[in-house]
Amino acid sequence: MSANADLPPNAFIGATAAPTDAELATALGPAKSVWDSLIAGLTADGIIDVQEWKSYSRKSGWSLRLARGKRTIIWLAPCERLIRVAFIFGDKALTAARQSDLPARVLALFDTAEKYPEGTGIRLHIASAKDLPAIRKLARIKLEH
Repeated sequence: MSANADLPPNAFIGATAAPTDAELATALGPAKSVWDSLIAGLTADGIIDVQEWKSYSRKSGWSLRLARGKRTIIWLAPCERLIRVAFIFGDKALTAARQSDLPARVLALFDTAEKYPEGTGIRLHIASAKDLPAIRKLARIKLEH
């Protein structure tokens, strides 16, 4: 798990259509199973019920918006062999995250996170199943606050 400055580019920059499952598997390589496990876990936990591919420009590539109803919980962006994960936390969620038992390396992300009108944004990338519990916990905090 790495923080903002270390993030690789989106694997689908310049693509005119959302990636197919086969294209996603090629780009993610071994991280595809982590992608699938994360989505399956968030769905099984009742945290998300909407999956929607979005691209705001050909220069930014494609990202998967995971939501509960109309509320965005998490964004996943496929990178080469990695998954970029992005959250925006409002004040209540930020407080809850800081008071949680998340790993110190995750909590440290909030210290350097960008502030937006809609909240505090953190971005990190993951490539291994060992990172999933922290991501699922962040998603639960986002949903509950």
